[in-house]
Amino acid sequence: MNKFTAAHKTLPFGTKLLLTNPLNKETVIVRINDCGPFVRGRILDLSYAAAKKLKIIKPGTAKLDVKIIYIPKK
Repeated sequence: MNKFTAAHKTLPFGTKLLLTNPLNKETVIVRINDCGPFVRGRILDLSYAAAKKLKIIKPGTAKLDVKIIYIPKK
């Protein structure tokens, strides 16, 4: 909850993503540490800390720019 983490259904744990909120240009790097989300139409489920940094707590959801910056080797 207090770290910059996220859940994704298919990306391997440890993957790092650069997320940018195009509405305010806020950015954060998150690490995938969980599976999900389990809500139709959602791609990522962010920790509270990551959502707060991107300033999307109040709306609850947002369209973000996503760039994979690291995928761990198997």
